[in-house]
Amino acid sequence: MCLVLGLSKMIVPLLFCAVLAFFVFKYVYGGSGPNPFEKDTREPLKKMVHDKKEKNKVLKQGFVASKVPENLDAIIIGSGVGGLGLAVLLAKVGKRVLVLEQHDRAGGCCHTFTEKGFEFDVGIHYVGELSENTPFYCTLEQMTNGQLQWEPLENPFDMVLLGPPKNRRCYPIYSGKARFTEELKKRFPGEEKAIDDFTRLSLTTGNGIWIVAMLKLMPVMVAKLLISSGLLKYVSTFYKMAPRTLADVVNELTANKDLRAVLTYIFGTYGNPPKDASFSMHSLITAHYMRGAWYPKGGSSQIAYNMIPIVEKAGGAVLVRAPVNRILFNSAQEACGVSVLKGQEEVHIHAPMVISNAGIFNTYEKLLPKELQATPAIQKQLSMVKHGGSGLSIFLGLNGTKEELGLKADNYWIFPDNNYEEMLDNYFRGDREESCKNLPVLFASSPSAKDSTWNERSPGKSTMTLVSFAPFEWFEQWKDEKVTNRSADYKALKQKFIDAALEVVLEVFPKITRDKIEYIDAGTPLTNMHYIGAPKGEVYGIDHGMTRFDPEFNTLMRPQTPLKNLYLTGQDLFTCGFGGALAGALSCGSVILNRNLHLDAIALAKRMKHLSKKMKGE
Repeated sequence: MCLVLGLSKMIVPLLFCAVLAFFVFKYVYGGSGPNPFEKDTREPLKKMVHDKKEKNKVLKQGFVASKVPENLDAIIIGSGVGGLGLAVLLAKVGKRVLVLEQHDRAGGCCHTFTEKGFEFDVGIHYVGELSENTPFYCTLEQMTNGQLQWEPLENPFDMVLLGPPKNRRCYPIYSGKARFTEELKKRFPGEEKAIDDFTRLSLTTGNGIWIVAMLKLMPVMVAKLLISSGLLKYVSTFYKMAPRTLADVVNELTANKDLRAVLTYIFGTYGNPPKDASFSMHSLITAHYMRGAWYPKGGSSQIAYNMIPIVEKAGGAVLVRAPVNRILFNSAQEACGVSVLKGQEEVHIHAPMVISNAGIFNTYEKLLPKELQATPAIQKQLSMVKHGGSGLSIFLGLNGTKEELGLKADNYWIFPDNNYEEMLDNYFRGDREESCKNLPVLFASSPSAKDSTWNERSPGKSTMTLVSFAPFEWFEQWKDEKVTNRSADYKALKQKFIDAALEVVLEVFPKITRDKIEYIDAGTPLTNMHYIGAPKGEVYGIDHGMTRFDPEFNTLMRPQTPLKNLYLTGQDLFTCGFGGALAGALSCGSVILNRNLHLDAIALAKRMKHLSKKMKGE
């Protein structure tokens, strides 16, 4: 009897695991829809177009009703890479897609603007994991027909500066697992174990991101069963480490304050300080750049410029100056189109599905009818999220080449102290007039130094981009003023930020002097609100704090919304940044096409690697 009971206790859990494994396999691996990566669509490299008028013919196609294609398969709101990337995936399997962008140019955070002859990138500073034949690289190759090129940054790609000018310590950050650890060990003797443990944990945790995609693709019931079983933390280190803060993990590894700061410096790429950040989120970024850092050749506008023709070839279109003011629903409460404001009139466009890359707050709070916005399912999702942090960007146009100005293809993360938590608390809680004079962090980078085509386009000129945190509330009083003509008080506050940042830059980059600055201006949270439609000037969409990486959150925040035929894509769906937004597009495309595009991207990389070896005769 005891033997029978013992066996039954073993069989039941095993049977449960077997049934669960069956459902996981069925819904994650069992899709049979069309594969956008089935054919290798790369073409011989064409001459890069730099002429702005020619590029604008692609990037600035203004909305008029007559340009809307007939018999649409889908409408996508927003032309950032989460929306435009998804449009390309659908176009590659023959879908006719209309992408609508409220700004006057396509690309979202991948767009550029020009002032006084200087071209500035607004959102792409560097992208990781783009070694040849990696899934990320191969995916982008197919999504641009082989026309988008990437240039590696210097190695070290990041320089972390800690402390005031008289006691500033510089720590270079290298890509490559071995180089990353070796160089840190040189600067922190006696901390070898802490550095090795951090590197190991970052890679094993970051590599487990696949589980997030899996939860979003399987039925909610199956995903919840997997969560409640407790198996997640055994399946993937990602969810084992997700409940732990970055500060807790790093503080356990080392008591060295500078090393703690160096291991956590890159929190600015997702916006949450170490005490509020999940180690899993941080590990994604650390692992991402440990595999290298790159910048798009020709500037970030090349991304949209090389994607749009693929959408058009399939019969679709990407139209700008097309502000969607509401999503249309039929009597069965199914999404069936959108309304676009053209002057004072509404233009209604219909399609079998609507996909929003506008972010969850814009989608649910601004584009839904009030009665649908109030439904329990929509309200539940809204209750799970909060607005992410906002930022301020400063753009410098400089006279001089990168050599004359001492600029390289790298980035500087400049902190006046190694105690991030205290600095940030003082900054956010302080009076804005004083806080803006004491920036807790300044990211400094030269887009022109990263782009080998720059000298051909703008000889004798250079650019720099500076970024720091800036609460939306400090600027909110001016949000209703005209974007190009806000009051003197607004301009005065903006100038204080500029002055504080410029003081740091002139000290860190001694070859840059005030007489070499031909252009300087800043974009505030209100700028983000206007140009990229961020409701509160968010840089990274919804907040990336601890709850963002709760498995139940990842299960419920999926491409399918509670409303039929309405889908979400982009960084709010997955994680922030270029890679996160593209992962959101792959997840949404997986649901729409009924196949796992993340696995297809991995299979594509294997095929490309095999082909590459074959061509080399290996």
